[in-house]
Amino acid sequence: MSALKYQTVKKFYIDTFMFIRKGIISMEQNKLMIIYPQKRGKEGRERLDQVLDYAVSGLDVEICEEMRLLWEDEAETIPTMKYQNRRIIFAVPLGKNGVNRGYYEVLAWLRTGKKVLEGSVAGFLIDADSELFTKAAARELAVAANAAGCAFAGRPLVEGTGSLDNYIVQASNMNTDKMGAYLKSARILANQILEFQWEKKENPHLLVLHASNHKTSNTMQIWKEVRARIEDQVEIQEINLRNGTLEDCSGCPFKMCLHFGERGQCFYGGAMQNEVYPAVKWADAILMLCPNYNDALSANMTAFINRLTALFRTTRFYDKAMFAIIVSGYSGSDLIAGQLVTALNMNKTFFMPGNFCMMETGNTPGSAMQSEGIENRINSFVSRIIHTLKQ
Repeated sequence: MSALKYQTVKKFYIDTFMFIRKGIISMEQNKLMIIYPQKRGKEGRERLDQVLDYAVSGLDVEICEEMRLLWEDEAETIPTMKYQNRRIIFAVPLGKNGVNRGYYEVLAWLRTGKKVLEGSVAGFLIDADSELFTKAAARELAVAANAAGCAFAGRPLVEGTGSLDNYIVQASNMNTDKMGAYLKSARILANQILEFQWEKKENPHLLVLHASNHKTSNTMQIWKEVRARIEDQVEIQEINLRNGTLEDCSGCPFKMCLHFGERGQCFYGGAMQNEVYPAVKWADAILMLCPNYNDALSANMTAFINRLTALFRTTRFYDKAMFAIIVSGYSGSDLIAGQLVTALNMNKTFFMPGNFCMMETGNTPGSAMQSEGIENRINSFVSRIIHTLKQ
């Protein structure tokens, strides 16, 4: 292994464990809850069972394999609340076709509208017999669990594709084979979930990013109301990504990206390097203002996430939280939430508190602020931001 590669890998793991352990107030471990839907027979579960056994070896665990236990009644109309304030791994075997019927029972439980996972911290162990479906299942599950009150430390997903080729790089970095990297990643995840504690700040900093027109944007109108309620308790920096040219990432070679990232820079420079990188470092949390454009993040928001890679080469974000305000003209806000989850939490390691986003509908200018109950939802969102960030 080259000296450059070794130092990069070494720094990655040092940073990872430093941020995971930062803020721990006690090394006493709670019981780890495993929600393990859909028995598939010995062949279908053999690898995932092996990975789980390795991951939780020596830990105090409780396993729920019967999805009826998620309900208080036989009619499955009253969800159990006994998994609040727990540390949880969702272990989901997807087989070859990506379908797990028990997984959909878990989704039904999470989508009751009740805070069945309030105060809980969770992660995902998703295994498949094909190269597909693992991230899609984790994303869908994360959005549902988060709406039920569950929080996620940075990088909460460990996935095993059929070939395990997704572990080629990690296996090299860990000096093992692909299965060995899978096993070690699962063990790291289990300990991360048990040990993670979010550290609040006395004087929190919030970075707000948008690319909207103030005059016509429903998203900006909601943010204006949110800002008025938090600016006396949180220091705010707001950046409009429409100002100037924000070029998207063009995929520089790894060494070039690392070279610039070590200096807090990017090859393409501009507003991203001069304004956004310093602001991200300064922030304790970011708030993304995301109108729904064609069921996808806007181009500038996507460019921001892609360009964040240069900074991410040397700076992990486990100690920074993520929030969002998402407004759709008709529907699909959950799709945008899923994109933020996979990009910023599962990939870029931002902490995702329970109910991290506010999702609204507004198809004409000003209509979102006229919707029934909007004031209560704004106040609830404001409370979550302050409760998450401020001591």
